[in-house]
Amino acid sequence: MAPWLPAILRNPLAALIGEPCTKTLIDELNLFDPLCLRHAVSKGLGLGIVLGGCIVKLPQLFKILNAKSVAGISLSSYVLEVLANAITLAYNFRQGYSFTTYGEALFIGVQNIVITLLILAFTGRTMVGLVTSGSLLAFAYVLFDASLVSGSLLSVLYGLTIPLVISSRIPQIYAIHKNKYTGQLSAFAVFNYFFGTAARLFTTMVEVDDSLVLIGAVLAVVANGVLAAQMLYFWNAQAPQDKYRLDTKKTK
Repeated sequence: MAPWLPAILRNPLAALIGEPCTKTLIDELNLFDPLCLRHAVSKGLGLGIVLGGCIVKLPQLFKILNAKSVAGISLSSYVLEVLANAITLAYNFRQGYSFTTYGEALFIGVQNIVITLLILAFTGRTMVGLVTSGSLLAFAYVLFDASLVSGSLLSVLYGLTIPLVISSRIPQIYAIHKNKYTGQLSAFAVFNYFFGTAARLFTTMVEVDDSLVLIGAVLAVVANGVLAAQMLYFWNAQAPQDKYRLDTKKTK
């Protein structure tokens, strides 16, 4: 059957889900072909996750800037998450996996670095922040160079991101549990992260035949689910005294 959809619409679709499934689902209107339908849903979710990754941390950034406070936000969580983002990007890129299965790590990583800088700036450690961000960027660069980091070593590092995913959330989870308050943590970011990782678990199961990636996706759903549950539980909690608010700091 000849293609009926205009090329301006069909070509991007074929680039996303592949020519065979475009022919099946679009040209032949066989919308319930199980393999192509699952593949198309996975690609659509993957693209949505990547696009969502471009903005998922922006509400957190704006919340910090508007409040001039980093109360309730864990620095170690963000540093660990940036490390995990960098390793995830390098591993998936060098394995040749589709960008729609991991691309959000790039945009989230950039936003995480900015938030890390803000946390350090609002706690009087601006110079430390600049050194830290430079070190993180250098670390990311090294990971992409096969002459500096072998494929086997990168696989080990990616395996380490599995506990890193959990450890990056533990300080934040503990901070909320201790303070009984979510502080300046963005509800939009937390819930977006949870639903995004749940969708990413589906795309990983469909498109990526890699047990390391699958285990990481499962643990990300669990960790982000705990944070989402805390956000709901402490939704109306009263704020403790904020020692991280910029305009409350007084010189003596």
